[in-house]
Amino acid sequence: MTIGMTTSTMGDPENAEEAGVLPVPSPCINVCRMQAQTGLCEGCLRTLDEIAAWSRLDDAGKRAVWVAIDGRRAPAARPGTGGQARGGLP
Repeated sequence: MTIGMTTSTMGDPENAEEAGVLPVPSPCINVCRMQAQTGLCEGCLRTLDEIAAWSRLDDAGKRAVWVAIDGRRAPAARPGTGGQARGGLP
């Protein structure tokens, strides 16, 4: 599956859906609590700066945030840590 928008569908979400190219989804899961010790949202694992910038980021920037989130999840999913990773970039 291709994530992002092509020049032919840019700016027109209906055409993007028809072409099978969708915008990058937000990682927000509506569990919005900032953890003082990590500086990350408990729900989506983003920083305040990432959350504030999300609506202004292009698709490449949004994918970069997803990559950072996946990296933050990795330590929680390692055996022996007691944590489990949640789903990543769709």
